[in-house]
Amino acid sequence: QVQLVESGGGSVQAGGSLSLSCVASVSTVTSYRMGWFRQAPGKEREGVAAIYAGRTYYVDSVKGRFTISQDNAKNTVYLQMNSLKPEDTAMYSCAASGILWVADPLRPINYNSWGQGTQVTVSS
Repeated sequence: QVQLVESGGGSVQAGGSLSLSCVASVSTVTSYRMGWFRQAPGKEREGVAAIYAGRTYYVDSVKGRFTISQDNAKNTVYLQMNSLKPEDTAMYSCAASGILWVADPLRPINYNSWGQGTQVTVSS
């Protein structure tokens, strides 16, 4: 199981930006699908973005605002978040999946390893 550590969360005003980082204990670029998920109080965990083999996936609500990327040399996955909205407020978690080909890469159930999470708060 790969260990994941997120960082970069914080509090920003609506319209601001944050960049999240997820450092893995092993190289993930070829052996794992990586994803970012979020969960707000009282809501289900939601897949935000995923990446594997150069292909990226985003939930509709963040398309055009968020970008997932990967730096293999640093064993790190990033989530650049721009034009943040109050509804983006949530605990953001990084996850890794050894299941490389799935019907829906944004389904949490497909992921095996999870980080502790980093809080993102967007004020209006």
